[in-house]
Amino acid sequence: MEDINVKVLNEVNKGTTMGMDAISYVASKVGDPKFQEVLDVEYGKYKKIYNQVDEIYSQYSDSQPQETNAMNKMMTWYGIQMNTMTDKSNSKISELLLQGTNMGIIEGRRLLNNNPSVDPEVKKILNDFVVMQEDSVETLKKYL
Repeated sequence: MEDINVKVLNEVNKGTTMGMDAISYVASKVGDPKFQEVLDVEYGKYKKIYNQVDEIYSQYSDSQPQETNAMNKMMTWYGIQMNTMTDKSNSKISELLLQGTNMGIIEGRRLLNNNPSVDPEVKKILNDFVVMQEDSVETLKKYL
């Protein structure tokens, strides 16, 4: 059975890579410099948590943290391409990012609520990830 700390770190790592991928996929579609700057800041927040996972992962596993698989990456890219084909507005891009962010919040809260035995350091990273995403929702809502 997989160690709960490894499971949590893998889920956070997948969430951060998915967030960074999604922002990267929409970056070229954003025409508003202010919104682009917001997305750059959001990308940096995901990257910071990604790096935190990377820093402690070896304490729990001899392998590398799991990232999103190629199929999920492709589906995300394809979905963004299709959904922004005729509408590249800040509102549409924000909506797409919010959908993914909300899925991350749900999964993160579920992990927090159902795994009380997670090591404090891992729990802090998970909590930071969820809170960061909740803050991102508030930021992105302004662009709907």
